[in-house]
Amino acid sequence: MRPASTGRGRGAPGQSGVIGIALGAVLTAMLADGSWQWFATYVGVTLLAVLFSLYRLPPWTPGLRAAYVGNLAGYALVVGLCAAITLAPMLQRWAWLFPMPGTRDKCAELGAYESIRTQAALSDLAGRDTTALARAQEIQSHDAVADCLSATTTLWLPVYAAGIALLVVLGAWSAGRVRGSRG
Repeated sequence: MRPASTGRGRGAPGQSGVIGIALGAVLTAMLADGSWQWFATYVGVTLLAVLFSLYRLPPWTPGLRAAYVGNLAGYALVVGLCAAITLAPMLQRWAWLFPMPGTRDKCAELGAYESIRTQAALSDLAGRDTTALARAQEIQSHDAVADCLSATTTLWLPVYAAGIALLVVLGAWSAGRVRGSRG
């Protein structure tokens, strides 16, 4: 049994679910602190699974003012947002997936600077425990590079999300037109 739609022809069954999923995705992105962790991938995949299992686009109708266009736009943007959250840890860590020309080098330079800064801050430790100093430098350098890459990844996530949303719109629009012409 399908729940009744509320609103004047713009709502589709399950629309509140899409809004809830979008809210969950936005909260995930906004509450992410520091580098993107693999849990973001889990959250993104979970939100996509819920979206794909609970929401169906209404039947395709011609015209740009049709309720279908609004539903398709909202659906595509939510899919793009969830997919971007899913990909964020991979984009941050894998240069082949997200090259970020010039940025990755700058992040490594920032890590080297942070290592030197840590050595200067802990200079009294240098004579007593060089292993501890080296470990502290390594940790600070790693954190600085991860935070730099995370910030750059976050800046580029809307581009990936919009690209995915555009692909979803094109795919769903084409599939809807094919189904509409058959029926």
